[in-house]
Amino acid sequence: MPDKRQEGELRDEVISISFHTKVTRGGRKLTCAALVAVGDGHGKVGLGYGKASGVPMAIEKGVKEGRANLSEVCLVGDTVGHTIVGKHGSTRVLLKPASPGTGVKAGSTVRAVLQVAGVHNVLSKAYGNTNPLNVAKATLNALRSMRSVEEVAQLRGVDVRLFHPQSSSLREATAEAGQGGEDAD
Repeated sequence: MPDKRQEGELRDEVISISFHTKVTRGGRKLTCAALVAVGDGHGKVGLGYGKASGVPMAIEKGVKEGRANLSEVCLVGDTVGHTIVGKHGSTRVLLKPASPGTGVKAGSTVRAVLQVAGVHNVLSKAYGNTNPLNVAKATLNALRSMRSVEEVAQLRGVDVRLFHPQSSSLREATAEAGQGGEDAD
């Protein structure tokens, strides 16, 4: 389904809602916690965790925190630029770029974070603890630690080319190879 949202409009996705009970002299006190991913679908993503006495208030607090923690991530087309492992606690999340049409092959927590970030083709695997909060933070750490081709070239001081299924340099190299083959005949 095409996204008809405008460029600056943010969307949010509730990843998990958990309930906690505190037993006091006066009885049981129920509280809720909501984990929310917020993003614009074009490379900005944030994570929020809100706690309140009711579910709507917890979600609202999570969205507010997610909007405050937005960060820009480096994407190539509609996938990640390179294979990367994100870590948080004992959780490891592996993200691999995928060809167009693959889709988001990921668990529900990783899928929610990647979809609000604007990633549509990726392969992933979560290792270790699969607590939704740890998996979401590991996914966000992986996305934040990705580097663009320009950043890598500047750090290394050499010309760097990205051979990626969705990069324009790969299409250009393929086109040049195809034209070169025609001239040789």
